[in-house]
Amino acid sequence: MNFGSFAKAKDLQNRILFTLFVLFLYRVGSYVPLPGVDPSQFAELFEGQADGMLGQLNMVSGGAVERMSIFALNVMPYITASIIIQMMTSSVPSLEKLKKEGESGRKQINQYTRYLTLAFAVVQSFSITLGLTNVAYEEINRVFFIVSGVVTLTGGTMFLMWMGEQITARGVGNGISLIIFAGIIAEMPKAIARLFTGSAEVGVNPVFIFVIAALVIVLTLFIVFIERSQRRVLIQYPKRQQAQGQAAQGQSSFMPLKLNTSGVIPPIFAIAILMLPLTVVGVMSGSTVAAEDGGAGILGWMATNFSPGSWTYIITYGVLVAFFCFFYTSIMFNPEETADNLRKYGGFVPGIRPGKNTAAYFDYVLTRLTTIGAIYLTFVCLMPEVLRIYVPGIPFYIGGMSLLIVVSVTMDTVTQIQSHLIAHQYEGLVKKSRLGGKRKK
Repeated sequence: MNFGSFAKAKDLQNRILFTLFVLFLYRVGSYVPLPGVDPSQFAELFEGQADGMLGQLNMVSGGAVERMSIFALNVMPYITASIIIQMMTSSVPSLEKLKKEGESGRKQINQYTRYLTLAFAVVQSFSITLGLTNVAYEEINRVFFIVSGVVTLTGGTMFLMWMGEQITARGVGNGISLIIFAGIIAEMPKAIARLFTGSAEVGVNPVFIFVIAALVIVLTLFIVFIERSQRRVLIQYPKRQQAQGQAAQGQSSFMPLKLNTSGVIPPIFAIAILMLPLTVVGVMSGSTVAAEDGGAGILGWMATNFSPGSWTYIITYGVLVAFFCFFYTSIMFNPEETADNLRKYGGFVPGIRPGKNTAAYFDYVLTRLTTIGAIYLTFVCLMPEVLRIYVPGIPFYIGGMSLLIVVSVTMDTVTQIQSHLIAHQYEGLVKKSRLGGKRKK
């Protein structure tokens, strides 16, 4: 990658500018408040729950939850819908058939994901708006406030989903991941300031803060090392007969299997699932019937045990991360399909018979790699959560899922930029060699 090639790649520059423009619109929208909410009353409500799930969601959403903006839901409903649709594609025959139809089937599945996103956004926005009636202006009609809040929050989520799709199609990188990435980056300076402010208030030794900073640097290097690690499986192709009776030499290549095939998807999926109990709490807490039936004890138990800082939350979070690591890897890589494709083109793994034996070998290797990847993801995501238990009073949101998303999305985006540059350089070489039917005059 060099600046000379980048200066000539006008298409790549336009893609990057388009991506930055969309992310700028996202940041502007995160400052537009939800109509009807009293900022002073909501600030008191958020301050009391800043160390819980609201704090983590606020970190991911770029401060939209703290300001209760129109983008407060962020893209979490879309992620939840994607989880369910991907699960159904492995169990529902009609969706599995659509998946095998190629581009047309993929578009239809994406349309189903949008419909389900709309349903989840309506449910979650209703629960949030119902819980915000206590901090709304008194002169506003309650029914009007709930309806307007549901429409606004749902529209914000659907607009973010559309923005993410536009970035993926016309920009650089994965749009949904970049939206989450932009929110985390925007809140990082504030989180660092809170870290130093909190340490001064509770009297934490400054040396400990530098130890935490060093730990973040080491963790970043560790994430980069694991994300770039892969197992290269040797694939051998036999000799082939050419047109003039000459036998071409056998070729060999490598099939790279990443140590962490699922990337940042498992922790994002896990957070989206852990939001569901809090959604139930929000809906039931606004119901007087639930309180009369003794639901307050159940709501209190759910709010306490499924919020960051509790061991129930940590264990559930770790189990979900490990589960989605195996689940998403099984979707991304099918050993039987890969073995069949190799057999069609004459490829084989040395020492392994083609067909079922090759599929079993791929499954064995992938299971071992996924186990290591699941342990790695669980460790990275749970380490800051455990530290928060033993170091109270420090808003430790730096690290874990946030750091994993920042590093992984940065690496993926840089890789795509390099791919565009290589493609541009290749096109330039083709034009210079006058290939493609051009003739000298």
